[in-house]
Amino acid sequence: MVIALSLSLVLIAVAVLVVGYVSGADPAVAGSSAGASDAATETPRPAPEALPAPATVESFDKAARSLDDPTSIWVVVNKLRPLNPQDYEPDDLVSVPVEHTWEPELRQEASDAVVAMFDAALAEAGLELASNSAYRSYSAQEEVYDGDDLTTARPGFSEHQTGLTMDIGAASGECSLAECFAETPEGVWLRDNAWRFGFILRYPADKTDVTGYSFEPWHFRYVGTELATEMHDTGFTTLEEFFGLSAAPDYE
Repeated sequence: MVIALSLSLVLIAVAVLVVGYVSGADPAVAGSSAGASDAATETPRPAPEALPAPATVESFDKAARSLDDPTSIWVVVNKLRPLNPQDYEPDDLVSVPVEHTWEPELRQEASDAVVAMFDAALAEAGLELASNSAYRSYSAQEEVYDGDDLTTARPGFSEHQTGLTMDIGAASGECSLAECFAETPEGVWLRDNAWRFGFILRYPADKTDVTGYSFEPWHFRYVGTELATEMHDTGFTTLEEFFGLSAAPDYE
């Protein structure tokens, strides 16, 4: 009886070993390794390819307005680009309701922008600004021109004749129409904020070889907020360079 029982137990053990061998699993670890075996044989997935960066698109349209038409707020006037006709006079001039030395006139759009800018200077920084000069006709420019081509424009070549330009100073008169205006609180505020209202400092200190004029920290030209913002954001300080025009250090 004992011998028979022992033989039975031996036969059962042999049968278990045979089944484990045939199935390819170690009976001692078959239960614990089934999951690991499945994971080990899983096909790896390739990493997704990065999408190419979108191409840079130049969104600013430099041809949106004329650079030659005197009625355009982008008109470029310099020693090589006179107004056409040279005795041009804007037909929408209005009196500008701001503090002034001489009663200023500008085109309506520029006048509205000046008023907004003067109001902001007072509200934001407590600074009082004043107009020292604005629109000047061809005949008025004949009287102003003193023969010094670095400081005054010849009649027909003056930005003041466009009705888009104002010489701005402090209401106190400190450093009026002088380079020291650049260091006054009013001059600093205008330098840093005029672009918000569509104005650019037209004759920077380091661009005489481009503009043809010496530094005028009081001379601000209206070009509209779209262009003024684009020039501010891209770092251009002259219309000539922004639009790829020839420098105009001298008259032809």
